[in-house]
Amino acid sequence: MDEESKSLLLQNRVALAKDIRSSYIMDHMISDGVITPHEEEMVKNKATQLDRANQLIKIILSKDNRAFNSFYNALLHEGYKDLAALLKGATSLDLFRSGKASSNGITSYVKTALCEGGVPQRPVVFVSREKMVKGIQDSLYQLKNESGWVIVYGMAGCGKSVLAAEALRDHSILKDCFPGGVHWLSVGKQDKAGLLMKLQNLCTRLDQDCKYSQRPPLNVEEARDRLRHLIMHSYPRCLLILDDVWDSWVLKAFDIQSRVLITSRDRSVIDTVSGMKLFVHVDSELEHQKGLEILSLYVDTKVEELPEEAHDIIQESKGSPLVVSLIGALLREFPSRWAFYLKQLQRKQFKRIRKSSSYDYEALDEAMSMSVDRLKDHVKEYYNDFSVIEKDVKVPTKVLCILWDMESEDVEDMLQEFVNKSLLYCDRNGKSFLYYLHDLQLDFLTERNRAQLPALHAKLVSQYHKRYLHVLPTVDQEDCTYWYYYLAYHMAQANMHQELCSLLFSFDWLKSKTRLFGPAHLIHEFVHYRDILNKQDSKAREDFQEFLSVNGHLLGQNSHINMVQLGLSQPNESAVYKRAVEHVKEELQQGALYVNWINKQSMKNLASLAVRPHTEAVYHACFSRDGQRIASCGADRTLQIFKSGTGENLLHIEAHDDEVLCCAFSPDDRYVATCSADKKVKVWNAVTGNLIQTYDEHSEVVSCCQFTNGGSPTLLATCSHDCLLKLWELGKKHCKNTLFGHGDYVNHCRFSPDDKYLASCSMDGTLMLWDVSSANEFKTIDVAVSFQENDESQLKCCSWSNDCSRIMVTARNRLYIFDVDSSDLVSELEACQQSTILYCDFCTTNQIVAMALSHYVVQLWDIDSNTKIADFNAHLSWVHCVKFSPEGSSFLTSSDDQTVKVCEEMLVILYLYGHV
Repeated sequence: MDEESKSLLLQNRVALAKDIRSSYIMDHMISDGVITPHEEEMVKNKATQLDRANQLIKIILSKDNRAFNSFYNALLHEGYKDLAALLKGATSLDLFRSGKASSNGITSYVKTALCEGGVPQRPVVFVSREKMVKGIQDSLYQLKNESGWVIVYGMAGCGKSVLAAEALRDHSILKDCFPGGVHWLSVGKQDKAGLLMKLQNLCTRLDQDCKYSQRPPLNVEEARDRLRHLIMHSYPRCLLILDDVWDSWVLKAFDIQSRVLITSRDRSVIDTVSGMKLFVHVDSELEHQKGLEILSLYVDTKVEELPEEAHDIIQESKGSPLVVSLIGALLREFPSRWAFYLKQLQRKQFKRIRKSSSYDYEALDEAMSMSVDRLKDHVKEYYNDFSVIEKDVKVPTKVLCILWDMESEDVEDMLQEFVNKSLLYCDRNGKSFLYYLHDLQLDFLTERNRAQLPALHAKLVSQYHKRYLHVLPTVDQEDCTYWYYYLAYHMAQANMHQELCSLLFSFDWLKSKTRLFGPAHLIHEFVHYRDILNKQDSKAREDFQEFLSVNGHLLGQNSHINMVQLGLSQPNESAVYKRAVEHVKEELQQGALYVNWINKQSMKNLASLAVRPHTEAVYHACFSRDGQRIASCGADRTLQIFKSGTGENLLHIEAHDDEVLCCAFSPDDRYVATCSADKKVKVWNAVTGNLIQTYDEHSEVVSCCQFTNGGSPTLLATCSHDCLLKLWELGKKHCKNTLFGHGDYVNHCRFSPDDKYLASCSMDGTLMLWDVSSANEFKTIDVAVSFQENDESQLKCCSWSNDCSRIMVTARNRLYIFDVDSSDLVSELEACQQSTILYCDFCTTNQIVAMALSHYVVQLWDIDSNTKIADFNAHLSWVHCVKFSPEGSSFLTSSDDQTVKVCEEMLVILYLYGHV
């Protein structure tokens, strides 16, 4: 309760308690939902009328302004106008009156706030569900003074979005709780690229001062930071509404200590976020009377005059709002077909739609077919064009204007008919409209028009070319994002394979798309449409994909880099170089200037992927066991997980309070472990990013963490500057075993491929092997005796051969390989004299060893012949890590230059040493 209201109650407490009859007052307050039966009983148990009145006032003082307002109105209603006048000075009074007025007619303030925030309007046929709306509003009131989350959840089609929007049509909620306004975002089922597009649109909508108008954010992390800044500085105490959230990872982008209302099918999507959480469940079944009201509004007939079939339809459909609305829309056109639609409903078993995980489309297909067939023929053709839209994609009006060669007003007027018939949904995004189909309707259309789908896709592509013949869409255009994300999809579906190649091999297209949205989605398209592109020009596909993969980290972060000039730096035989030359010849006529290198080596790029996932040095990177993902960590204290094929970022986790020194996937790829200079070890869900476990039993920097390779149980080994190693069993809170033996910092540890032993190396100059099953020392190899100089006793890294027969360890610029059984030194390899070996790794399929050196180089050695195979100039600074993929066909590197690169092992060998 605000200070003025509380003050007025306290000042006039004696006069109020002396005159009021509490039982009459409480009747009104209970009906308003601000006094509970238990509180009523507390009041009634008092002995005298005065005591009862005082107890009631005491209860009101403990509540919010809604209780004060309810008490004030109860006084007026019961004839205590003189007492009510004592409270009239409360600032909340006028607000309350405005709020009460809004229950019958929405105030202009509410209309403006909802329109500006893109909140959907009431559907054409609307029946209030007061209990559900009040439950949402009660939860929203709790966000008045504190950030948090309200999740409105229930099965699909139960009316979550309608109820959430209705809860916001309240003057007091908007004025009291969310003076910063409300901002509606329809999320849907998203991948990373789709989420980024949503965030870009939201940031653009909120950036009214055009502080960031030069470009949209290029990745989800940047979009999250921009959104946080915009809300903090421009929209404090606003409410974000995230409608139809499917995946929990999406909410990470909105976990910015703001006020958020979520609608979702899944209650658990909110588990991954922090802060206060409030839950409102929406019943999947309408009350029988509410279902009848919906049908009565559709057919414009009183409830009591509805036929008996109306009751049967409600009962047969289990009161599903979606099914009732669809049948109601049909009955509006054919009000005499009650028995027919009931029969169809019974035959197709509509009740199966109650399954929460998916729909059964059969019965709905019938209903939608009847609805579509009633459309006029020329209008039906327009509706069929929606068959080509991907699921969960909202199409801007401008796209449809281009498709149909119509003015936006004509498009919107025509589509309103589809909306009114529940055949199409409309969402407001700022000044524009977005149109989309429910999954059921889209599946129906797709199946109905399956033979015409290629032609319909081709029609959309043709209209795009007609509109953008000479110039590409720009970021200030409403339809820009749609074309950049979905034009290639439409070309592929239209079997326009040559046009798809021309698009993806076009420097104009590549320049514009990477400048606006970064390279990840482009690389994904080259991977996704690989088969189509290979049939047209496999070498061009390979060269362009490699070009984007290797240079994408530059193109996505530096808008000043000229892509064409970068293309000219490619080998002369590269398709990228040849296309760049063609592009230059065209631009030279307009006075452009480019440089063509005459001393360029004709050599293939050795890296197949280069990404810059971190903002500071990358200390460690590793493949998942299936080779599909890469985890990396570094000085920026984060853990990153991205696709090994495209570099698309999957997870960004603020992992530790200090530098993250190592990371490792579990054998089943479900978890990722990290360790840090903050002395902690953490285990994360590798898909959702949820923190699973924190271990803090080390007393110094934790330098390395490694999982077993597949043995049971799964163990995690860690080593630390506290001279100890520890074994952890997932699911257990405390260390399983502590391994003592080293006399100085333990820098690295590694399980043998068969998980029988654990190797560790230390600053004390020893390499120790431990028996995993007993956690006892198996043997110690004194590496220091092999040193020629005393200052070489810094053992950095150790690794096993794939047959477990040999173990290697690094010290300064030397690699020592020992026989495990005999402990004999098998061989000694010397890297560059002026460098230090920072990491080493055995290949899993042959006898090749990779070494990461401090002078920016990765070396490959054949340890059978003790010969160096290759020097790979991988980075622009220290190379901290080199790791082979599980199948041994590639390796990755990480460096102080903030990049992670994936290199094909045989390409490095063959191109640098053609005789191998």
